[in-house]
Amino acid sequence: MNQNNDRTATFHRLHASGCFVMPNPWDVGSARALERLGFPALATTSAGLAWTLGRPDTQVTLDEALAHLREVAGAVSVPVNADFEGGYAVAPADVAANVARAVETGVAGLSVEDASGDDADPLYAFALSVERIAAAREAIDASGTGVLLTGRSEGFVRGRPDLDETIRRLRAYADAGADCLYAPRIDTPAQVTAIVEAVAPKPVNLLVNAPFTTVAESAALGVRRISVGGTLARTAWGGFLSAAREIADAGTFTGFQDLPNVDALLGES
Repeated sequence: MNQNNDRTATFHRLHASGCFVMPNPWDVGSARALERLGFPALATTSAGLAWTLGRPDTQVTLDEALAHLREVAGAVSVPVNADFEGGYAVAPADVAANVARAVETGVAGLSVEDASGDDADPLYAFALSVERIAAAREAIDASGTGVLLTGRSEGFVRGRPDLDETIRRLRAYADAGADCLYAPRIDTPAQVTAIVEAVAPKPVNLLVNAPFTTVAESAALGVRRISVGGTLARTAWGGFLSAAREIADAGTFTGFQDLPNVDALLGES
């Protein structure tokens, strides 16, 4: 079994029981640091990548995203899940073609979301959204890679926080072949429990981007996987901007204390 197949098998096993944290690095250095802290899997973040390029989220091209996936997956030995946004296409056939390219980068999993990018109608129509997940499933199956597919419904992110509609979509994505289900920005135990129960026995990913829960509490609710999206990247940006603003505004450098030895961390074998 080659390394990619082994990591994909490991990723599937992680989803079989228990609850694990899959934090989101934004570049090779942060990926290696997180691996060395002991996390069993990692996930890319479209926002974190975009910010490294000086752009807002969703402004990265398909080719840039594929290159990033290849770099991150190639830099670590643990499974990497790809934040593949909406598949970088609308039509199911085009989503399938792009997914086929993504699974060649060495990732062990990828997610496809249903956000349309249209503020007036922020989610793709239900039937089209289901067809897009089914197309991604077919592309993965045709590749023979076994890459784990996550179906994401973005209503709570895009101003449509309708739990019943979110559950309807996630159930349909599960039926269309998604291995894991994900509704980012749900943030109450009742919402989490409703989704976990609705799609059982398939696993659920929970986004934690604020201190509203803990790993133990999430596990008790039946969550199988926790990710943090772009929040670690925002935390890094927060420290950087705080220190830089102090220099610009006050001419002082009090932020330059109690800093980590990054060379020591990344130099560990």
